Amino acid sequence: MPGYPIRKGIRLPDHDYASPGAYFVTICTHRRACTLGSIVDDGVVPSPYGVIVIAMWNALPAHIPGVSFDAFVVMPNHLHAILILHPSVGAKHPELPDASPLPVPYRAHGTRPGSILSIVQNAKSVSARRINLLRGTPGAAVWQRGYFEHVIRTPDDLNRLRRYIESNPLRWALDRENPDNA
Repeated sequence: MPGYPIRKGIRLPDHDYASPGAYFVTICTHRRACTLGSIVDDGVVPSPYGVIVIAMWNALPAHIPGVSFDAFVVMPNHLHAILILHPSVGAKHPELPDASPLPVPYRAHGTRPGSILSIVQNAKSVSARRINLLRGTPGAAVWQRGYFEHVIRTPDDLNRLRRYIESNPLRWALDRENPDNA
């Protein structure tokens, strides 16, 4: 379509994103609004919406077999996480519990169950529904469309990303996601 940028694919060709391994993901809020918290004294102070996101992400391993976390941080307008998919993750997963009386769709058309995409879609959907319930804005956008993912292939890469996540709040003043740096 004229006037719209063409998104460059970032996925590894021929990689099965439901296969066991470690994956780094970044998810941004809609229009990068700082709704998830603030940085105070180089630490994250989550807002009530950030508390919802933290609780939902911490609940993932209990509700999706074969998924665990390595490192995780919620920033004012995005989150970073290292997700570990264990060999059993390819099985069809139950959905995350949700307070909504409406059925929660497990996956979008063409999304493979157990893949990083299906896990992120489910997490975004559930957390958005809960945040919108709290703020009284049903159906409002909470998350930016899409997300960033990186397949972690070496121990050095894993350790580098752990340090990046751990130190992210310390670098907020310089972070490109910080709206004060626009």
